[in-house]
Amino acid sequence: LLYSYYKINGGNPIKAVEEGLDGLREECEKRGAILRVRGSCSTGYGEDLIRSAFQLHAGIIETIAHYMAARYLNKNVSFILDIGGQDTKIIRIENGMVTDFLMNDKCSAGTGRFLEVMANTLSLTPQDLCELAAKGSGTSISSMCTVFAESEVISLIGKGTPREDIAYGVIESVVTKVVQLISQVEGDQYFLTGGLCEDPYILERLSLALHAPVESVPLARYAGAIGAALTAAV
Repeated sequence: LLYSYYKINGGNPIKAVEEGLDGLREECEKRGAILRVRGSCSTGYGEDLIRSAFQLHAGIIETIAHYMAARYLNKNVSFILDIGGQDTKIIRIENGMVTDFLMNDKCSAGTGRFLEVMANTLSLTPQDLCELAAKGSGTSISSMCTVFAESEVISLIGKGTPREDIAYGVIESVVTKVVQLISQVEGDQYFLTGGLCEDPYILERLSLALHAPVESVPLARYAGAIGAALTAAV
């Protein structure tokens, strides 16, 4: 809910929280429920800003928020793959503790933003692109840079390459970037968080590329919020 208000307000986090809480209160009233705030916590890139602006009880590093959520959703998780909107994170867990962490924060390669730009270029939604990719094969997107990859996709469209093959190449590009990050650490039990966690094709391609099952659940797309909620509830 807060994310939807964030998008509506052009990325203004203050207005997003204000209008988001009003929306949550209205939704509770519609359902005959009483909204009681037991605690409050922020996480993500705007953690300090939101915590200070609204005098929240706590703030938590996004990495730890995802770890807490993943442990809550899957007790046996040992390796978290988070394909987020602006970055991709790899988190290794041993004996209930985060022991290694890598993040692609130099560019949008392998992230939800990369996928969104490529989908827009093909006049598709990210979900439709994933579904279409399952029907394609053969084509590869050689550039990891979003700008150059977009030009590459436009060029393929101009050559008459089937859209399903282009979609296949886009997904393989995302999978390749994630696997490159994972290759720097060891893992064998993977759990996917982020907006792509519900897509069976993404889970299938990652599992094949990593030679190990990649699991997830629908709530894993809200891992950061769940981790913050668990912190606030303590």
